[in-house]
Amino acid sequence: MAPVDMTASVETLFATKLYRAGLGAPPAFLDEVEQACRSLAVDDAAGIRWCAKNGYPGYTSYASLNDLPWRFPTFKTLARHLDRHVAAFAKELALDLGGRKLVLDSLWVNVLPEGGSHASHIHPHSVISGTFYVAMPRGASALKLEDPRLAMMMAHPPRRKAAPRDLQAFVSVGPEPGTVLLWESFVRHEVPMNQSSDERISVSFNYRWD
Repeated sequence: MAPVDMTASVETLFATKLYRAGLGAPPAFLDEVEQACRSLAVDDAAGIRWCAKNGYPGYTSYASLNDLPWRFPTFKTLARHLDRHVAAFAKELALDLGGRKLVLDSLWVNVLPEGGSHASHIHPHSVISGTFYVAMPRGASALKLEDPRLAMMMAHPPRRKAAPRDLQAFVSVGPEPGTVLLWESFVRHEVPMNQSSDERISVSFNYRWD
């Protein structure tokens, strides 16, 4: 009798990819973006009022200015850099765009003070979301990403604490200033409480299929 073949193989299916890269601009450009972000946090009266009314800690331009690349040359230059990174990520994801493009849909500034946080959320009308990190002082909160399948694991036992990174339900990523992170917009993400006494500054954005 022939021996029973007990050979096993394990594949990784339905991968969730995270793109990380330096922006690719001169170091002085990071200072330029930071100055622009800090200026908006002082001068954008509508955004400041929205943050106060909605209990948003610090400042965001999300609800007040939807045309930053048109208003400011700094953000226009940033958008051109982001276009290049998003195109590279779309290629890595093997997206069939059918002759259409992924275009910048929204771009906004976040200035998060000590104690501030941003609750878990997704961007349902977009394809790729991301953040460009401008200021990440020591103790600043990392980006926390959630396994998109988590809501369907009703009777699933938890992973061991020492589980490999690609099997963990939550992954935290602490980027350096000048880093671009990209992920598919269905990935739920959050910014836990900023434990630094200094402000955490970033520029977030979404790309849609146009």
